[in-house]
Amino acid sequence: MGRVYTLVNQKGGVGKTTTAINLGAYLAHYGQRVLIVDIDPQANATSCLGIDKHSIRSSTYECLMDNAPAAASVLYNARLKLALLPSSPALAGAEVELVEAEGRETRLRNALTSLLTRYDYLLIDCPPSLGLLTINGLMAAQDGVIIPVQCEYLALEGLGELTRTIQRVRTSLFMGLKVRGVVMTMFDVRTHLSTDVVNEVRKFFGGQVFQAVVPRSIRLAEAPSYGLPISAYAPSSNAAMAYEALAREVLTGDGVAVPIVEE
Repeated sequence: MGRVYTLVNQKGGVGKTTTAINLGAYLAHYGQRVLIVDIDPQANATSCLGIDKHSIRSSTYECLMDNAPAAASVLYNARLKLALLPSSPALAGAEVELVEAEGRETRLRNALTSLLTRYDYLLIDCPPSLGLLTINGLMAAQDGVIIPVQCEYLALEGLGELTRTIQRVRTSLFMGLKVRGVVMTMFDVRTHLSTDVVNEVRKFFGGQVFQAVVPRSIRLAEAPSYGLPISAYAPSSNAAMAYEALAREVLTGDGVAVPIVEE
């Protein structure tokens, strides 16, 4: 059965989609069958993999609202060895439509059930909000949530709100919901603030914070415009090495042997 991790942070611009794409790319690099699930109406994960969101005929919207089979919407990139369940602009209406929908919190989990035997990892990229789409993402996170946190002061305030939301979902809807790990992103070696934020987050989450820290990187910012993850765009960059290290941490923590991959 595939492991399902949901990447979540209600604060935008923290590297959530970037982490979903690049962690997924390196997991695939290490031989894992990976599916990126885009449930953000902005469809950033879809665009980052070079897919025009306006050309999508079947997306996570149809899976959530029309009970369409998820497998029929999956796109595959043979070069990157990555699969994508794309988003589309239609998903913007789902927050409102889900309010009156039966089983509104578990629609994504139910939609992904048929894919669990096809993939080793399913990474769900949530919108930067704490609405029903994100709740669906949390309810589907059978193996935990991964929280990207930007190395800036305001990120600490948002982190408190997010942890309270996770606790509410755990208490009222999904007792098994857990934090798989926290990823520190946009680390700036030139500032003491980045180091201070990392230290504060480590105090709060302890061993749940991944050792790999993702630096600020122009290469990382450029890669989406080419429809590529950093592993394909600039594999020798510091950001690429950070995401490769993160993938190795995830695999090791999951008890998966990390193979030696010939470049």
